[in-house]
Amino acid sequence: MNSDNIQTRTTAQANYVTAFVTMVTLFFVVGFLTTVNTQFQAPLKEAFLNGMGSLQNTFATLITFSWFLAYPVCGGLGSRWINRYGYRSTLVRGMMMMSAGLLFFFISAWSASARPDAAMMLGSMSLPPAFLVFLLGSFTVGGSVTVLQVVINPYLSACEVRGTQSVQRLAIGGSANAVGTTVAPYFVSGIIFGGVAMEDVAVDMLMIPFLILALTMTATGIGLLRVSLPDISGTRAAEGVTLPRSVWSFRHLTLGVVAIFFYVGAEVCIGANITMYAFDLDMSSPALIATIYWGGILVGRLVGSTLSSVPPRVQLTVTTAGAAILTVAAIMADNPWILAAVGLCHSIMWGAIFTLAVKDLGRYTTIASGVFMIGVVGGAILPLLQGICADIIGSWRGTWWLVVACELIMLLYALWGSRVRPADRDTVSEQ
Repeated sequence: MNSDNIQTRTTAQANYVTAFVTMVTLFFVVGFLTTVNTQFQAPLKEAFLNGMGSLQNTFATLITFSWFLAYPVCGGLGSRWINRYGYRSTLVRGMMMMSAGLLFFFISAWSASARPDAAMMLGSMSLPPAFLVFLLGSFTVGGSVTVLQVVINPYLSACEVRGTQSVQRLAIGGSANAVGTTVAPYFVSGIIFGGVAMEDVAVDMLMIPFLILALTMTATGIGLLRVSLPDISGTRAAEGVTLPRSVWSFRHLTLGVVAIFFYVGAEVCIGANITMYAFDLDMSSPALIATIYWGGILVGRLVGSTLSSVPPRVQLTVTTAGAAILTVAAIMADNPWILAAVGLCHSIMWGAIFTLAVKDLGRYTTIASGVFMIGVVGGAILPLLQGICADIIGSWRGTWWLVVACELIMLLYALWGSRVRPADRDTVSEQ
């Protein structure tokens, strides 16, 4: 049975085109806001963290840490909502949660503008309370995109669209995600901060853009109530039904969660911290370097969406090996431009790992999608660990060995951990 037969027999006649387009559009929103959040590290380091002394890099990476910390916290919530309310209602709830988080960003900017001298003393260091409100906003919006992805990933994997396989549909959704990540750095530097020099960044510049985004996401959530999103039989357990085994008993899923931990960690380490790496080297156009990285992910996903005949395991093997080689070359040359090229390799890893991790899970698919989100906490832990290491050694260069280790662990999953044992198939859904 191929990967596209995951519980689609009973829904083969349903029209998923509108639903597919909706999921792809929401994937754009997820990518856009995720990268917008990470791109605030460098500007808010200047605006908020001048009083944090030698811990500026550590506290700046808390912005990304707060966002990705929401994934293990809210992944199970998304699964429960799907099983209880269905796909569409869960999406609407996620969008309302997103609007609330964007309003926290607005409140952070407003409070910093209204009380510019407010500060919490941490020994000899000082931290504006508005920065903590911004971290709360990062966590809340991060939680909302977690809920959205718990819907989007299994839906794209299982919905039947003529002429595609599941890894292709995830690659198409990933392409939209990559468009969002590519335009986000310039949205932050060019629209929110108006192209001003880093030392002239002011947090009151955040207020109007985030208020507009909050209203836009609210309107989008309301609009979802009118979109046709057919259910997909067999991909979720009915409310009140107890499944016979733990979702963690599926080895290829459990190891897939480990693999996605290191994938997201590596992707965010580069996407969030390459800008600060470039700043330390006094390079011009650090936002351009970040954009090239995310643009490489976009190009790679567009190419990946055409690879209907290449198995996801082969795709993951080739890209992880290539990413490891490029990262080592960037370290040896001390060159962020080479590091940006890793985006081409990172482009299709998410879809490949997800497809391999949920293969043959049947009724466990939506629960597995929520569990899968736990691994995304790598995007919180590893960039923070990298920032701590950068403060300790006084340079970003040596910290990129952490990314090399991530790539090699994912390569091991592609070669061994992703293979499905006969005992790890939900055969009830195949009958």
